[in-house]
Amino acid sequence: MHSVDSTLSEAARMATDAAGPIWIMAEVQTAARGRRGRPWVMPEGNFAATLLLPVSGAAGDAALRSFVASLALREALVAATGRSDDFSLKWPNDVLLRGGKLAGILLESTGQGPQLRHLAIGIGVNLATAPAVADVEAGAVRPVSLKGELGTTITPEDFLDLLAAAYARFEDQFSTYGFAPIRAAWMSHAARLGEVITARTTRDETTGTFVEVDGAGNLVLDTSKGRVTIAAADVYF
Repeated sequence: MHSVDSTLSEAARMATDAAGPIWIMAEVQTAARGRRGRPWVMPEGNFAATLLLPVSGAAGDAALRSFVASLALREALVAATGRSDDFSLKWPNDVLLRGGKLAGILLESTGQGPQLRHLAIGIGVNLATAPAVADVEAGAVRPVSLKGELGTTITPEDFLDLLAAAYARFEDQFSTYGFAPIRAAWMSHAARLGEVITARTTRDETTGTFVEVDGAGNLVLDTSKGRVTIAAADVYF
């Protein structure tokens, strides 16, 4: 579609009648959003799409698909550029290019109680243009674009072809073998592993050495007060 308020919002509207996976892509989003309700700036030529995925089971299991999507995004970017070492994965849901933020993922769900019916995986990628530093949160990783950093030009339509195929492969792996191989692959591309980072929530912040992501997808830090496990936070370098 050409224009929509948000592909995530469109996915929510479509969820009632969706029987199988559906990719929703828009050339323009008028009310795109990121984590914690922050606006997502989307200049023309960038990528915005949501995968509406029927799911069952507990919310915690479905949330692990953030890692599935991260791996698929990285694979699609490597396929588009022919470069591998330039891309890394930032917990919990970003893809970095040479240390700058290139892409973000946002998960939203529908269902009743602890059981889910659909998961919407929203993905934004700066293919053509990066937002200005003034448009992102203070202290956040600097935004970069694929074209600006590597000179690679690809249309959103062509990128979706790469991404959809990559996601299908990793989703099949996740459904068949569980989180363990996804976790291992994600860790092999983790940004700042073994380095000191800060995890910040609305209530507090924790600084420590990034040790791992555990089997539940939590961030694990070694701090001056011992090992800390963090389920949800924004990470700062």
